[in-house]
Amino acid sequence: MHDYSTQETFIRAGQKEKDYWRDLWRYRELFQMLAWRDVSVRYKQTVIGVAWAVIRPLLTMIIFTVIFGRVARLPTEGTAPYALLVLAGMLPWQFFSTALSDASNSLVSNANLVTKVYFPRSIMPASALIVSLVDLAISMSIAVILMVWYQHAPGWSLAVFPVYLLLAVMAGLGPSLWLSALTVKYRDFRYVVPFMVQFGLYVSPVGFSSSVVPEAWRPLFYLNPMAAVIDGFRWTMLGDTALYLPGQMIGFVVSFMFLFTGMRYFRSVERGFADVI
Repeated sequence: MHDYSTQETFIRAGQKEKDYWRDLWRYRELFQMLAWRDVSVRYKQTVIGVAWAVIRPLLTMIIFTVIFGRVARLPTEGTAPYALLVLAGMLPWQFFSTALSDASNSLVSNANLVTKVYFPRSIMPASALIVSLVDLAISMSIAVILMVWYQHAPGWSLAVFPVYLLLAVMAGLGPSLWLSALTVKYRDFRYVVPFMVQFGLYVSPVGFSSSVVPEAWRPLFYLNPMAAVIDGFRWTMLGDTALYLPGQMIGFVVSFMFLFTGMRYFRSVERGFADVI
């Protein structure tokens, strides 16, 4: 007769920071799988598929060009046509807004996975950013076509584009960690995030140049980290736009602080996700 004793196995996140980063590396294949799943599913049941990644910024660019360029007659910057100015601002904003919307719901929409097995939960909001990066890469084709159409070639500043792409990722990941964790506990954030994205579109220099902002208001204006990202994208893509260096520094510091505090907060509440979700 065998005596079977009841055994319970507890799987928990690494208590030390180094253990957590080690877990992130160990679960890199899960990260790749989730990112690939989200990319493949995104346009699976749509009629025109990945063309949506081109149509959305193109239509928004046309509307903003008419409203701000033709009706409001806001000035362009440098020698670039107003349409290129808007597009160069729309591309990073579309990346940021899509990443924020998808990442904020990533934990709730994968509740079954979160409650069953352990893995670093930060993988989920991070994988949502990969989908937005794929959209950005597809949308960049519009910029290439329009630059050829307007015969406006970028300058040497295009070599710095990866730096601002990294800054855009950092600016998107920090708030995504905050919002994904908050959405687990407070489901109201599912309705707050779309409002934040809509409001942010008009306080970010997407449809206008940052040069129209009065000098006295610029430090406050660049507390929005996307202002620095959009300026950077325009400078690298169009070549002859102005770059307000103090604003760039403010944007970098704010993005870093969002990322640092977002990771700290996410880690502090991560172990309770399975119980709350």
